[in-house]
Amino acid sequence: MDGSISPILLDGPGGARIRNLTRRFQGPAVLDRLDLDIQPGQFVALLGASGSGKTTLLRTLAGLDPVPDDAVVALPQPVAVAFQQPLLLPWKTVHSNVALGLTGADANARAAEALAEVGLTHRLHAWPATLSGGEAQRVALARALVRAPGLLLLDEPFAALDALTRLRMHALVLDLWRRHRPATLLVTHDVDEAVALADRILVLEHGRIVLDVANHAPRPRDRGAVEFLTLRTRLLERLGVYSHEGVFA
Repeated sequence: MDGSISPILLDGPGGARIRNLTRRFQGPAVLDRLDLDIQPGQFVALLGASGSGKTTLLRTLAGLDPVPDDAVVALPQPVAVAFQQPLLLPWKTVHSNVALGLTGADANARAAEALAEVGLTHRLHAWPATLSGGEAQRVALARALVRAPGLLLLDEPFAALDALTRLRMHALVLDLWRRHRPATLLVTHDVDEAVALADRILVLEHGRIVLDVANHAPRPRDRGAVEFLTLRTRLLERLGVYSHEGVFA
């Protein structure tokens, strides 16, 4: 049964460990005895159809949903989340949004440094309503990374962006990940995005991981390369989008 929000928290740079995680609301289990390890510094992408349990898993890892009494959720600290919507406070400046909740005499300097990392030094004192979609998501990334997370959760953060801005954000996220090396879990519906960004790709189906595949392609990844297209096809087949003959189902 579901208990209180009480994940086991790990100190230091350890990865994430999930054991026997089951979540049920009404009807079949949304997450069904899920086991998962994410190694320190590993970039993992999670794919799955709507209703497969992706959002429930992310919310549990973010501490927004309860952890069942008979499950183990052990996470490196702190955990930071960048959601699909930037969720910036409109009455605070860009800098104040990033600095929100930070403590210490250097909080303002850390916020400014994080904004510099995402290329927004010139927008420190701007209001959220004046930002483009890409700028707002960069602020959300800065707000997450300024906390030096042990685990970074990305909940479809590029879904609402146009194609060119999305590609620029992919490059930025990879650059930030290389610098900070948090364990990272990207939830996405975009197979190409998963193959372009992640070292490991999971497919979730009916609350269980049905495919767990490593992605060893060197970066930057050529989307026309045989290795990229082969993995893409394998994932699409597993997701029921592509048939064995290469024809969309």
